[in-house]
Amino acid sequence: MGCSGRILKPLFCLFFVSYFSAANSELPSAQHAAMVDLSRLLRLWDVNMEPNPCSWKGVLCDSDNSSVTNIFLSGSSLSSEEFLPVICQIDTLQALDLSRNHLSRIPEQFIKDCGGISGLRLLNFSSNRLVGSLPTFVGYKNLEILDLSFNSMNGTIGLQLNELVSLKCLNLSSNGFSGPVPTRIGRDKALEQLQLSRNRFQGTISEDIISYVNLTYIDLGANYLSGSLPLQIGDLSKLEFLILSANNLSGEVPESLSKISTLVRLAANQNNFAGKIPNGLTNYVKNLDLSYNNMSGSIPVDLLSKPQLETVDLTNNELVGPIPGDVSSSSNLVRLRLGSNMLNGTIPETFGNLQNLKYLELDNNQLTGLIPNGLGSCKNLLLLNLAQNNFWGRLPTQLGNLQGLQVMKLQSNNLSGEIPSEIMQLKELTVLNVGWNSLNGSIPPLISVLQKLINLNLQGNYLTGAIPNTIGDMSSLIELRLGTNRLTSPIPRMPRNLQIALNLSSNHFDGPIPRSFSLLVNLEVWDLSNNQFSGDIPEFLAQLLSLTALNLTNNQLSGIVPIFRSWVLLDTKGNPNLTNRTAIDTSPLSEKKRKPIIVAVVVVVVALFVSAALVMFIIFMSRRRNNRGNVMEFQEEDPPTTTIIQGKLLSLSVIHRSNIDFSEAMEAVSDPSNIEVKTRFSTYYKADMPCGSSYYVKKLKWDDKIFQLGSHHKFGKELEVLGRLSNSNIMTPLAYVLTIESAYLFFEYAPKGTLFDILHGSSGSVLDWSSRYSIAIGAAQGLAFLHGCASGPVLLLDLSSKNIFLKSLKEPQIGDIELCKVIDPSKSTGSLSTVAGSVGYIPPEYAYTMRVSPAGNVYSFGVILLELLTGKTAVSEGAELAKTVLANHSKQQQQKWELQILDKTISKTSSDVRSQMGAVLNVAASCVSPSPEARPKMKTVLRMLLNAR
Repeated sequence: MGCSGRILKPLFCLFFVSYFSAANSELPSAQHAAMVDLSRLLRLWDVNMEPNPCSWKGVLCDSDNSSVTNIFLSGSSLSSEEFLPVICQIDTLQALDLSRNHLSRIPEQFIKDCGGISGLRLLNFSSNRLVGSLPTFVGYKNLEILDLSFNSMNGTIGLQLNELVSLKCLNLSSNGFSGPVPTRIGRDKALEQLQLSRNRFQGTISEDIISYVNLTYIDLGANYLSGSLPLQIGDLSKLEFLILSANNLSGEVPESLSKISTLVRLAANQNNFAGKIPNGLTNYVKNLDLSYNNMSGSIPVDLLSKPQLETVDLTNNELVGPIPGDVSSSSNLVRLRLGSNMLNGTIPETFGNLQNLKYLELDNNQLTGLIPNGLGSCKNLLLLNLAQNNFWGRLPTQLGNLQGLQVMKLQSNNLSGEIPSEIMQLKELTVLNVGWNSLNGSIPPLISVLQKLINLNLQGNYLTGAIPNTIGDMSSLIELRLGTNRLTSPIPRMPRNLQIALNLSSNHFDGPIPRSFSLLVNLEVWDLSNNQFSGDIPEFLAQLLSLTALNLTNNQLSGIVPIFRSWVLLDTKGNPNLTNRTAIDTSPLSEKKRKPIIVAVVVVVVALFVSAALVMFIIFMSRRRNNRGNVMEFQEEDPPTTTIIQGKLLSLSVIHRSNIDFSEAMEAVSDPSNIEVKTRFSTYYKADMPCGSSYYVKKLKWDDKIFQLGSHHKFGKELEVLGRLSNSNIMTPLAYVLTIESAYLFFEYAPKGTLFDILHGSSGSVLDWSSRYSIAIGAAQGLAFLHGCASGPVLLLDLSSKNIFLKSLKEPQIGDIELCKVIDPSKSTGSLSTVAGSVGYIPPEYAYTMRVSPAGNVYSFGVILLELLTGKTAVSEGAELAKTVLANHSKQQQQKWELQILDKTISKTSSDVRSQMGAVLNVAASCVSPSPEARPKMKTVLRMLLNAR
């Protein structure tokens, strides 16, 4: 957040007065000469075309155009600093905005000369590449706003700002400053806004901060601050925002905060605060976040009673006792999160009065009793999470009134009875999890009307009968868990878009594995264990390219086990009549059986040799006819399925332009054996070119509604923009081919495959820390580059270890960068989270915001760091790795936490390695912060990783 509109308002008023005034007067000769020098140095304006500097873009003058007052050059791609001292010759300057450029330093001459400009009120160098320590500002008597945020400055802050007697807003966030929080900021203590988040400040918060009585905004989040808050912090009677998230602060939350009548937001999450929640803390506050601390005792009875209250988050503390039932009938409460505590008692009936409530999360407590019917009156509810409690009784039919509900999580309770038909009225539902209860009866056939459902979990109940035939019509469903019930055959056709998992384990299914399963070409994890399936394991299961795990244990299967691909985790124990193919192949054959086989092999080999020669001749002749340059036009004689409408080389590299052969690539993608990687949205083929080089050819389906490829011309233009990006840690498209039904993108080949394969594959090799650290740095560099693109950040829709490709064990490249340009989330058959990320990498706020963001990418990158540090997958043992790590961190000392989390095969190699891994673990923890605001920007993440050396 930048400086408030209240401080900037006079400057914007000046802007409009200047902009709409007449251009009659002329600038003094000295100012005119300085502006001409600036135009020569910056080349942003043409003096010959427009001789009056007051008409130049980004230049504002006073009402009669007799002096320059404001210069706004934000986002102008400036990199050289030589123009800066010239600006100081404009002695009437009031505001200078040079944000979002590429400046690496502020010359001393600039700091010295501009200090003498008496009217200078705003100085903004944010989002540049500034390095080094904070300069000492001498002069600047009227400077009100100083913004140096989002740079790479470092060092401690002492008296450098003490002379800024009029300073009202200081923003140094997202740098590398260290040492104690500065308290010498303007001798006259006029400061109103202090933003120091995402630095490396340490030590305690000094009581000296109380002397800045005009403070309205304090943001010290994401630092290394410790100790307790000053008890007198309540004396800051004008304070509106207090943000202390993601530090190591401890002690009690001061009760004096409850008397600040102006306080709107208090965010002290992810610290070590202990003790009770002060009475009256929400007397004035609208947004309260004390999550991920060690708060204890009961929740004050009046905490939820204040009508202005909008959000309360007390997740992951040690709170006990009942949930307060004192709720105002005029409540504006939108979000209430009390999960992962030790609360008991029942849900208050008064919660039915919360007409504005959208998100209710009470999971992982010790709550009991019936789920109150009154919750059905919360008509605006979007998310209801009551999982992992002791609720009993039937599901209230009134829940069917929640017409906008998108997520319902009631798993791991003691609920009984049948699934009410009223639940089928929740047409917006995307997640329904009532697993591990005591529900009985059959699965309602009407469940198929929930067409937006992407995750259905009914496992661990007492459901009986057959799965309804209508389930195959649930086209949005990508995860289906029906295990540990009493379901019986026949098994109907399953939803064809299933992708994450299908669990039918521990039921009463019998007979052969259904042939209809062959249609589940996108499914990754299958669990059919503990049933009575019989007959052979179908060969089609071994041909499913997306399959990563198949559990067939404890059935009645027989015959020979097909050969599955190397990455498939297969378990067939408990099937006594199954035989591995290797055992058959190595058994001795009689001479009578060998001879026919040998003859047949010889015949086949000869036939293949002749066929191959014929094919090579045809291809050779075809290339001679069709090789007419790099742009290939429509050919009537081409097969319809591979008709090339357009092909174009994007890379300017002479090597790539001479190596890439479109015809060879099209042949490669027609052969499934060339598939190397499958991600959520695309398939990568390996294409060997005639020159001997290899490339990835990625296939995107043109007719898939989720791809907004548009016209061929528009799609080509988008790819050309991405092809011009230059960074060794991102996979930029080198060329593309468009056919009637698909688009094919060409990339450099990564011989080592994906990071997921290396970390979690079956190769058996252990990636050393040096390689893991290099991969972390390289991936961070790539992501920081994408987020900092001059034309706007390039966001990753699905960032995981499966789309980080390795040219070598120390050279990562981020793939799938073009998806943000070609995927339209509104065309998704499920929610945005179905599109934006893989399970385990999706940041929690996507459930609320439905918007991909840089902070969301940082979360996903933090999960990748955790994979590198722990060697575990993003979802391990049924839990998300990020949540497990954070939960352990909040309850343990740092050293014990590291010992439990880090991959012992790596961390024990040396004390230096262990120390470096511990530093990177802290970076990862900050990246996966539940609060998007507490996460560092990618540029800061990169700097933190480099400092971990």
